[in-house]
Amino acid sequence: MEIVYPPVIGLAKTMFRVLDLQIQVDGAHHIPATGGAVLASNHVSYLDFIFCGLGAQPAKRLVRFMAKKSVFDHKVSGPLMRGMRHIPVDRKAGNAAFHEAETALKKGEVIGVFPEATISESFTVKALKSGAARLARAAAVPLIPMAVWGPHRLWTKGRKKDLTKRHVPVVITIGEPIAATEGETTESLTTELHRRLTKLLDAAQAAYPVQPSGPDDRWWLPAHMGGTAPRPEDIGDPARQET
Repeated sequence: MEIVYPPVIGLAKTMFRVLDLQIQVDGAHHIPATGGAVLASNHVSYLDFIFCGLGAQPAKRLVRFMAKKSVFDHKVSGPLMRGMRHIPVDRKAGNAAFHEAETALKKGEVIGVFPEATISESFTVKALKSGAARLARAAAVPLIPMAVWGPHRLWTKGRKKDLTKRHVPVVITIGEPIAATEGETTESLTTELHRRLTKLLDAAQAAYPVQPSGPDDRWWLPAHMGGTAPRPEDIGDPARQET
């Protein structure tokens, strides 16, 4: 019985309508209607989990996200996160979260993961942690790549949030599931996930319907697209992989 999650989704959708956000979801048919799956997304904003969850709505699936424990400790967000049955990750005891997520997957849940672990300030796909691939292999479920582009214009790392900004396009693209072949390693599966995420994000960025309004508004574009976001190598991230 879902008591908390549906009202939260309804509230989010109401806010999106009030702000007239131009939300586009492509590839939702790749999310299975039943059964477990790992949904692995790039990470450009503090709002990504909301839009990634929205991307699963056409399939009528509720996504249980893995999120840092501090979010669950907060007096406001904590009860909501627990009520929606998201999974707290204590980096000092990560195995507990992994096993909880694996159990949920085997029960048929969709688990949401941000394998970059932190927001990418370069707005390209950072090097990935192996957790998403390990989860998919352990639970024998599909690994589904997802790219989200646009929410960083509302609230991202190092920028003042603007949650009342109107008419912002948000592109959510879900790719084909990645099925681990027999004998495939976690490392090779993670490499393939990085390749797929980069391809999806490149496509979402290229198809984005608006451009910066002027030189001072180019901060939200990655450097390889003529934006002023830092290059990956300038902030200690591995170089962007070309596909």
